[in-house]
Amino acid sequence: MKGMSEREYAAHSGLSRGGVQKARKNGRLVVHDDGSINAAASDIRRAETTDPDQQRRSLGGDGLASGPGDTTSYIKARTALTVYAAQERQLAVQKKKGALVDRARAETLVFRLARQERDVWVTWPGRVAALMAAQIMAEVERQSGASVTIETAIMQRVLEAHVREQLDTLADLRVSLA
Repeated sequence: MKGMSEREYAAHSGLSRGGVQKARKNGRLVVHDDGSINAAASDIRRAETTDPDQQRRSLGGDGLASGPGDTTSYIKARTALTVYAAQERQLAVQKKKGALVDRARAETLVFRLARQERDVWVTWPGRVAALMAAQIMAEVERQSGASVTIETAIMQRVLEAHVREQLDTLADLRVSLA
């Protein structure tokens, strides 16, 4: 016999005999013509073709300890992938519950609401100027006894000037949804 038997290679590699048989079946072992296992070549092939996480599990490890052939970059990448997948699932659940909204849609709705509010304020002086002028004339007459006339058009221009000034100030506000 040129190489090792399955039992000998199992003891050499730390695998179970079933693990050795599975590796042979999947072509991860180098076998001599007589059916024995070339240990050195098989170790190299197994290292190249076997997932490091699978190797740790087959050796009874929990995947957290580093050993020969392991790389911390693989563990870090695997952890990052797991974290990313969990975050993606969490976002999907929140979206289904209605806790998350589309950012572009939210910005469009905020813009539309601000425009509606502005339009209401722009037309407000024309609606209330006559009423305010009448109320001021009545109050001045009640307090002083003198009759005063306030033109509705003047009252409207004054209100429009103040409303536009306030709207210009509010136009500088920016909504940030970030």
